[in-house]
Amino acid sequence: MASTTRRTTRGAAAYRCSECGWQTAKWVGRCGECQAWGTVAEAGAVTARTAPAASIERPALPIGDVDVTHAVARPTGVAEFDRVLGGGLVPGAVVLVAGEPGIGKSTLLLDVAARAARSGEHGDRTVLYVSGEESAAQVRSRAERIEAMARTLYLASETDLATLLAQVEQVGPELLVVDSVQTISSAEVEGSAGNVSQVREVAASLIQVAKARGIAVLLVGHVTKDGSIAGPRVLEHLVDVVVQFEGDRHSRLRLVRAVKNRYGPTDEVGCFDLSDVGIVGLTDPSGLFLSGRTAAVAGTCVTVTLEGRRPLVTEVQALVTSSSLATPRRATSGLDTARVNMILAVLDKRAQAPIGGSDAYLSTVGGVRLTEPAADLAVTLALAGAITDLPLPEGTVAFGEVGLAGEVRPVTGAHRRLAEAARLGFTRAVVPPGVLGAGPVPDGIAVLEVATVAEAVGRALHDLVRR
Repeated sequence: MASTTRRTTRGAAAYRCSECGWQTAKWVGRCGECQAWGTVAEAGAVTARTAPAASIERPALPIGDVDVTHAVARPTGVAEFDRVLGGGLVPGAVVLVAGEPGIGKSTLLLDVAARAARSGEHGDRTVLYVSGEESAAQVRSRAERIEAMARTLYLASETDLATLLAQVEQVGPELLVVDSVQTISSAEVEGSAGNVSQVREVAASLIQVAKARGIAVLLVGHVTKDGSIAGPRVLEHLVDVVVQFEGDRHSRLRLVRAVKNRYGPTDEVGCFDLSDVGIVGLTDPSGLFLSGRTAAVAGTCVTVTLEGRRPLVTEVQALVTSSSLATPRRATSGLDTARVNMILAVLDKRAQAPIGGSDAYLSTVGGVRLTEPAADLAVTLALAGAITDLPLPEGTVAFGEVGLAGEVRPVTGAHRRLAEAARLGFTRAVVPPGVLGAGPVPDGIAVLEVATVAEAVGRALHDLVRR
């Protein structure tokens, strides 16, 4: 008699992940591909279990008959947030706002909720703010402090999903803010709030309500130690927009950038100033990253970096001093340490800079973090100025990528950077080759093209100084 025990041939995949389809020959608790827990189950024949519906509530329409007014973004009243979203919130859209604890997510969304409640075209809009982390009294105290009071802004402190959905039915808001998705749980799903199953259930329920009622939903999400969004990866795929809230805890500057956006671009960045009285959008944040001194100082250089499509003028400062240690110190703040070490090596080898036995300290002004390679040339000139004790002439900016061979490479958006520098009153720019031939140069700024690091150091620190 044939055995009824299921057998698998050597190497055959008997288990697969229900989330990503990863297959394995033996059962594991965590998927090796998407890292989801509890999704690996025994694989079997795929059979269809869903039958066609007896009736269709919303039949398919010719594409020309589809009403596009339902997909029009409505401004929230916070211009910098609207810039990142692509014009505002679309009815039925679900936006996930992620960021580190204490970065200012709740303050920003409370301000957005209050301004949205006061910005209705035909009267006030109804907004429901649900907090799972704070009481309604705590939220009101913050609202009074940041002047975010509105007549049609409703507050609720709930951690139960069923009660939250009932609040939505009763209030009937046009905008729903949930702070945060990891604190809400459903009694129909096993596990505590914040685990994979609970987050998936909460997100799916809120998305269903948003699409069915045409409600814009803002979800606050936590992040892990490495900065990625906590919870299942499927959460980012389910929502329409993923917004990352960034900033240094010791700096007032906050950056909001879209990681995913079904309704607009993902290369826009919103700038905010977080203070004791609330959070304020910055339409022109470049002044935050300049020291404001009146005299030229050796070891400083201004660069123009692009955050998305927005140019920001930032100052880099360097200090080089003799070291008493066998291994000189290399300290950075706001810059990538590995890239700074590379630039130091290029200066030593290609420009014969005496840097080997010296300590080097580099920092940015205003707490901004520079990760773009276009800041390499400014870092190079700041270090060279600190070594030679020669300051760059006032009104000088520099941008360009530095290679290991000592060459200065072109960067994107050169003329956009030059236009921003000219707007702020800078009169000289040290740039990679090819900028002059690529288009017109803004009035009032002289452009100096350099092909190598040695040429940049020689011409910027000596030729310009003699002028």
